[in-house]
Amino acid sequence: MKEIRLQEIVTLFYRLFLAFFFYQIARFLFWFFNKNLIKIDSVADYFGIAYHGTAFDTTAILYVNSLFILLSLLPLVINTKKYYQKFLFYFYFITNGIAYSMNFGDFIYYKFSQARLTSAALNVAQNENNIGKIFFVSVLEHPFVIVCFLVLMTLWVFLYKKVKITERAVGNKLIYFISSVVTLCLVATLVVGGIRGDFRHSTRPINLVDANRYVKNPLQANVVLNSVFSFFRTLNTNNFKEVHFVDEKYIEENIKPYKIYERDNVGPKPNIVIFILESFGKEYSGALNKNTDIKNFVSYTPFFDSLATQSLIATNAFANGRQSIHGMSSVLAGIPSLKDAFTSSPYSNQKIQSIVSVSNEMGYDTSFFHGAPNGSMGFLGFGNILGFKNYYGKTEFNNDEEFDGMWGIWDEPFFHFFAQTLNQKKMPFMATMFSVSSHHPFKIPEKYKGKFKKGPLEIHIPIEYTDYALKKFFETAKKMPWFENTIFVMVADHTNQVGYPEYEKAMNRFAIPLLFYSPNPKYNLKGEITEPAQQMDVYPTLVDLMGYNKKIRSWGRSLVSDKKEDYIIVNSSGVEQFIIGEYIYLFNGSEFNGIYSLKDLGFENNLLGKINTPEIQHGKKMSKAWYQDYMNRVINRKLN
Repeated sequence: MKEIRLQEIVTLFYRLFLAFFFYQIARFLFWFFNKNLIKIDSVADYFGIAYHGTAFDTTAILYVNSLFILLSLLPLVINTKKYYQKFLFYFYFITNGIAYSMNFGDFIYYKFSQARLTSAALNVAQNENNIGKIFFVSVLEHPFVIVCFLVLMTLWVFLYKKVKITERAVGNKLIYFISSVVTLCLVATLVVGGIRGDFRHSTRPINLVDANRYVKNPLQANVVLNSVFSFFRTLNTNNFKEVHFVDEKYIEENIKPYKIYERDNVGPKPNIVIFILESFGKEYSGALNKNTDIKNFVSYTPFFDSLATQSLIATNAFANGRQSIHGMSSVLAGIPSLKDAFTSSPYSNQKIQSIVSVSNEMGYDTSFFHGAPNGSMGFLGFGNILGFKNYYGKTEFNNDEEFDGMWGIWDEPFFHFFAQTLNQKKMPFMATMFSVSSHHPFKIPEKYKGKFKKGPLEIHIPIEYTDYALKKFFETAKKMPWFENTIFVMVADHTNQVGYPEYEKAMNRFAIPLLFYSPNPKYNLKGEITEPAQQMDVYPTLVDLMGYNKKIRSWGRSLVSDKKEDYIIVNSSGVEQFIIGEYIYLFNGSEFNGIYSLKDLGFENNLLGKINTPEIQHGKKMSKAWYQDYMNRVINRKLN
């Protein structure tokens, strides 16, 4: 019976068990460090979530340890030798240590992304040359994460060494070989089933969406998951698939992907200036929180607030994505990012109608400004797809003394460069400025230390600095001849750190400012829009104000049009989220995971299966129709 290798099999399962044990510890720590963002009502609820998380841990652990399992069970006569076991020890901890660290990165990363780590991070990283610096700064700012990781890895090594394999010689080599092959085949079968999530051929392997099956609130799915699973499961995935729920006539009449806004007597074409403000969440602005009843609310945007009194503001606006590049595609081209981001998909390189292409057609000079090293964030590449005639980055600014050392040129000097460059443009022009300074690690120039009031969040002072940079920009721009006939837009790319419980709510993680301002009274950009709005509305609103008077492809709507248009607000948090009428619909591409009242921004009372009114039936059909049209247009390259 010595040839059966029972000692090695039991030890292998012990070593795998250790991985499960430490993944559960990482799960608890992930929730603990983010408990203000992910509410779990009771200990029983947590243990239920942790139990269901075991299936996702199994997939992750077997992904990482497949080769280790193979090396442990290969029918080699040296398996029990000390040097071979030492080799397995190092192989085990190098692979598991790297994978395990992903979970710890999410302790910090989740606060910014509000989603588990996915392979989309690679798409962001490939456009940056400062990843090492960002990592180093993050480590210094959050030493507790490194301490936790090192302590747990030390404990893991200690427990691993508690069970050792005794060296022994192989007796009957034939029996040893046959039993090893049988064992390997059985274990391989278990591994395949574990990676898939079950052994049934009729089901697909588990993926991120399946985590939503085991939770009361969609945000809790992030605790069910682990970062290794979410990263590996999204490698080389393509969730862009054509679906058919309704006929094209229904889409044409209800989704209305093509729109025409006719405006007479526009006169001289207005210049267009769009500020996409990094991480400039709605939470930071007093002008957008007058009616939120947040006790002792503090604003960190005095200039934005003052400008809002002279502007048209959307007080209930949402982002259509979670990352900067998603904001660019949503604002300029009206293309949101769903579970998979359009901008990092195989379909992004196609002809796209956008505010850029419309401006080019109307004879505008079109420019994109971003103070980071040219190409950062993928903006240069996507800007070329959209058709910007000019790109201005750190290279064109040409003064590294104003470089923040991490992301790009400080906002104030780059905004001044923006204004001066616009003054040299032939009118009309359309220019987009993407700010950089309100970005982690949340620093401001040394000369402004102590100038701005300190808030409870790290981002508050950089937000005040960017707001100050906007003030200085407008002081300069007002003196220039192009100012009077210019329409300005201010919108955030996505949200960031959260301070008030109101903005911890799931839908409010997407709550952003949206402002239209012009010193020219003929555009009548004053007042408040209280209905839900979104980044995708910027493009059709500007097309309307510019007097394009031709058909455009848009899933957004003009916020200044006289004709009544129903809103469909779209974004994604692992599943697609639609605000239609008085309800929020959570849809995974094939079925609905939740339906919530529009007032239930925290997704606390799931109405799915409880009520099924005609309005809800209509909303479900509209959600499916929108999703169908999106997939059809993206995949079949019909975004023009």
